[in-house]
Amino acid sequence: MKNKVIFGPAGRPIDYKGPGYKACDYIAGEGLGAYEYQGGRGLRIGEKSSKILKENSIKNNILLSLHGPYFINLASLKEKTINNTIELMFKSAQIAEWMGAYRIVFHPGYYGSNTNSVSLSIAIETVNKIFKNLEEAGIKDFTFSPETTGKKSQLGNLDEIISLCKEFDKFEPTIDFAHLHARNEGAVKSKDDYNSILSKLENELEINTLHCHFTRIEYSASGEKKHHCLDELDYGPSPKLFLESLVENDFKATIICESPLLDKDALNLKKIYEGLI
Repeated sequence: MKNKVIFGPAGRPIDYKGPGYKACDYIAGEGLGAYEYQGGRGLRIGEKSSKILKENSIKNNILLSLHGPYFINLASLKEKTINNTIELMFKSAQIAEWMGAYRIVFHPGYYGSNTNSVSLSIAIETVNKIFKNLEEAGIKDFTFSPETTGKKSQLGNLDEIISLCKEFDKFEPTIDFAHLHARNEGAVKSKDDYNSILSKLENELEINTLHCHFTRIEYSASGEKKHHCLDELDYGPSPKLFLESLVENDFKATIICESPLLDKDALNLKKIYEGLI
């Protein structure tokens, strides 16, 4: 039986010493099937290296995604920030096309002094500007993937991510289960909690294939505080209940591990999953 769920690290594997754009050989050698290239602190990869990464991922049958810059804020009231966001999203789409990334993951932004609904409206207006620029440049081979965010100050609860994905054809969600757990102060506790999230996605967006992030997480009253490894059992959410829910609901998924152990915990997730199928 071919696995319907594949696993990979958020960034270069822990013990890998080479450049990120050549990491797929190492990742495939570990037995993993996905890789999320990290551009969170800046898009420092050019066209040549992006195309090397594309060839490397295809050769190794690694599903590639790109995490866009953390500086993106679709809902800012500052014109300079919006212009910078448009530029960063445009550049992310260009790089994703070069490297063949099937998703561009990004954090949508912050509420600031706005209400949630106003922030969402501003974000939609900003995305329309981004799409206009991409269309004019002839950039077409991209899919933006807004991520559920971990802090209560951030735009990106589950309903907001669903709303953004309903609004735009080239939007698909990234569901970070640790972030949902943290921003709701430990709300993802049982298999029913996972089932409820999957059912909502299936009903609202008519999907049964997910791009996901997973780790255990520490939180405070304001949300996300710190990522933890899978063996740190004092922190949730539960990886086994998550994987059981995927299997029982017949979901396909790409699961990107964001624990401090990255690829090593991605392999631990894969081992749990293979014990269930």
